[in-house]
Amino acid sequence: MPELPEVEALAADLRGRLVGHAITGVLPVAFSALKTFDPPVSALAGTLVDDVTRHGKFLDIEASGLHLVIHLARAGWVRWRDELPDKPPRPSPKSPLALRVSLDDGSGLDVTEAGTKKSLAAYVVRAPVDVPGIASLGPDPLTDDFTVERLAEVLATEGRKQLKGVLRHQGTIAGIGNAYSDEILHAARMSPYKPANSLTEAELDVLYTALRTTLTDAVARSDGLAASELKREKKSNLAVHGQTGEPCPVCGDTVREVSFADSSLQYCATCQTGGKPLADRRMSKLLK
Repeated sequence: MPELPEVEALAADLRGRLVGHAITGVLPVAFSALKTFDPPVSALAGTLVDDVTRHGKFLDIEASGLHLVIHLARAGWVRWRDELPDKPPRPSPKSPLALRVSLDDGSGLDVTEAGTKKSLAAYVVRAPVDVPGIASLGPDPLTDDFTVERLAEVLATEGRKQLKGVLRHQGTIAGIGNAYSDEILHAARMSPYKPANSLTEAELDVLYTALRTTLTDAVARSDGLAASELKREKKSNLAVHGQTGEPCPVCGDTVREVSFADSSLQYCATCQTGGKPLADRRMSKLLK
């Protein structure tokens, strides 16, 4: 799933390609992806792209006062096309193409979604806050006003909820997903299950530094990369997420996993839980 650093890089890449061009058409290929009807998607035809920005994990293409907002969900991506085919694509349940944006010079972008579980969402709105997911976003962790004091307020409000869930909940902190929450907690040497309101002042400072450093480093590594390079860059720099069974790059212990119904988390027991493996109920059932 694209998270804050990848969406930030996507916005920067597309800003350089789209700004100043006129949109000649936006074609929803997977009709379920388009979540709005007013303004109609046809209203984007003839508009001039003014900017491309990010709100949490939402990509925002601003054109002549309208906004094409895209949430890539778990399996979505953006593919740049220097030259689009002359024939429009046909809707097909087997096609990964969800949305096509055409520009005045014949170039454009394809928004795709792999897999059968279709969660990608596109909105045409007059203001970003008209998108419910944006209106409910928590603070952006890379803005200047996201201080250690602000993080302390967030964690105190969340009570005894587990840090893992707090970090990746978009209404609490915007932009962090499954991968970077694992990476932040590994960098902070904290258990994913640690209660949010249990941190000492020293632990709070450690978590804040880990959060900011992990995200800013990822953004810096992604800066200037084309969309086609971002997935590879992300995977090659993950310490624990997606590394089950591999040695921890810090201590050499084996990276472990806890599985859930539709996701999983990875962690290092030596670095994060005092050497104690976390309970994995799904694996326990398999072993019985």
